[in-house]
Amino acid sequence: MKTETLNLQKKPLGDSDLLITRMGFGAWAIGGSGWEFAWGKQNDEASVAAIHRALELGINWIDTAAVYGMGHSETIVGQALKSWSGPRPYVFTKCALRWDEKGRVSRVLDSASIRRECEDSLRRLGVDAIDLYQIHWPAEKIEEIKAAWLTLANLKREGKVRWIGVSNFDVAQMESIRDIAPITSLQPPYSLIHREVENEILPYCSQNGIGVIVYSPMGSGLLTGAMTRERIAKLPPDDWRARDPQFQEPKLSENLAIVENLKRVGARYHRPAGQVAVAWTLRYPAVTAAIVGARDAKQVEEIAGAAELRLTPDDIAEIESHPGLAQAA
Repeated sequence: MKTETLNLQKKPLGDSDLLITRMGFGAWAIGGSGWEFAWGKQNDEASVAAIHRALELGINWIDTAAVYGMGHSETIVGQALKSWSGPRPYVFTKCALRWDEKGRVSRVLDSASIRRECEDSLRRLGVDAIDLYQIHWPAEKIEEIKAAWLTLANLKREGKVRWIGVSNFDVAQMESIRDIAPITSLQPPYSLIHREVENEILPYCSQNGIGVIVYSPMGSGLLTGAMTRERIAKLPPDDWRARDPQFQEPKLSENLAIVENLKRVGARYHRPAGQVAVAWTLRYPAVTAAIVGARDAKQVEEIAGAAELRLTPDDIAEIESHPGLAQAA
């Protein structure tokens, strides 16, 4: 494999001293099977190779979570870091989703639980401090969210984590905790098939200096150009996408039509549809960077160039020309 680095632009993340590449390695799928939101079986050696290839190409951060594979993703990230000889990338992880013996997931935001999670994450990752620690999903009650955020602020003061952020929060939830401690970043879903955050959330983050790292910019694989009806029909039962309405009719036909627009634009740059999908999310000024998952080194190489791709206004207009997108925005 070639080992040259890409020309990856970096941006500061929110109020932090983290200067991150506009694409990060997403470690959800490498958690493997056996839990409620798994992506099916995964080869651990391929996972480590994927992480190393991302780092070789210049990507300088990894995003994982305790719940991914019920701790397994963090363990694999830790193994990859231990066997990596270059500069250590930033490591981001998340808390507040716990699992039972059957892999069923629930939200637990109490302080003692988060502190246990933090210690477990530090051990699995093999790091002295977590660069960005995030609440994975909010609770329904604002009081619980505030208590959890105070715990993260205390962990930061204690040096166990360097910066703190949230994931999947709305504006009201973010507003409720900002007086406790600054929010370094938000991690929301954002893609051509999930544009809801454009209405209020992204403008709010921009106005308040909150960094944004978006997840699932390729629609969990739907927008890569490699996801056909036949492949979707063969998704294993332990792949959560087999239950996702976006992978079923009537949404499926709409989404595959969007992919055709991505392919046409990509052909002008000799780029696959997935790169165009990621570049489209990065065009939004409030978006600091995008999390892109990969399950092997080849997938990393296929998508990493998205961080270099600059779309023109005409490209964006063509991408957004599908009638279903106007309703999503």
